[in-house]
Amino acid sequence: MKVALVGIFPNGTIEMFKERLRPERFEIEIIDTQEKYDNLIDAEVIVLRLFKVTRGDIERNKNLKLIQKWGAGFDTIDIEAAGENNVFVSNAPGANAFAVSELAILQILAVYRNLVVQHEAMKNGEWTKTSYTDRSYIIHNKVVGLIGCGNIGKDVAKKVQAFGAKVIYYDAIRMSEEDEHRLQMEYCELDDILRLADIISLHLPLNDKTRNLINKDKIELMKPTAIIVNTSRGGIVNEADLIQALENKRLLGAGLDCIENEPVRTDDPILKAPNVTLTPHIGGTSADIAIYMVPLMVENIISFAEGKGVKHVVNGEHLNKREAV
Repeated sequence: MKVALVGIFPNGTIEMFKERLRPERFEIEIIDTQEKYDNLIDAEVIVLRLFKVTRGDIERNKNLKLIQKWGAGFDTIDIEAAGENNVFVSNAPGANAFAVSELAILQILAVYRNLVVQHEAMKNGEWTKTSYTDRSYIIHNKVVGLIGCGNIGKDVAKKVQAFGAKVIYYDAIRMSEEDEHRLQMEYCELDDILRLADIISLHLPLNDKTRNLINKDKIELMKPTAIIVNTSRGGIVNEADLIQALENKRLLGAGLDCIENEPVRTDDPILKAPNVTLTPHIGGTSADIAIYMVPLMVENIISFAEGKGVKHVVNGEHLNKREAV
């Protein structure tokens, strides 16, 4: 079975795949450039990181049976086309939860303590010890509102609770009362989250229901001292509305690990927005993430190869012939 590793992976990842997918059974091809990807025609399994999978890519690879996404998000894959061609699309939920949740905490702290601007001031020989006192805050005793509460959201909750914050959450699927009690989290409707929270942290997939979810009307519900942290997908926040709110001091700040147009353009208005901390969608990226990600993916690939089914299928409603487990 031919397995194409498509994208740029952390050091050591390819070796981990090769150790676990034995050569007598699996042929591994490294696809690390767009040119190589455009010429890929015979993969049965694609392990995908960074690149997009279009209808044309799927139809070009006539033997394709499984697209295994590196990470949880799958908005870069045409899942409808995959389903029409009976190709499973599977993600890896939870495998990068620690990495993403840690970056969410970093973004909160960076915005709350004006880290980037203070760092740049120090680099320029400026002593800004008291310059930002009136706009610096602590997490302790704040209300953190999680919008989306899967693996990443729950891990963020644990971390901010360690700082002494109260956690409220909104999710399309509410947890049981027992789980809410165990995790010390209170369910609220979306608009109530926005009204009550000091810190809004987004943990949602990007789809038709979540695109532009945080827009001008929703921002108007928020406290003027509130901050937004987005480590999910850029399109969830309407950036024009966010920029306007920041310029008008309607919000304290924002920490964004993802933006609407990636990679960033030099003329992107978000670059000039005040009180924004930006990172280039690195939440799920770390040197040691592969030790969590690879075993999960290998297990899925081997299970599929042995006819035992596929876990974490995200396009089941589009598939015509096959069954997931």
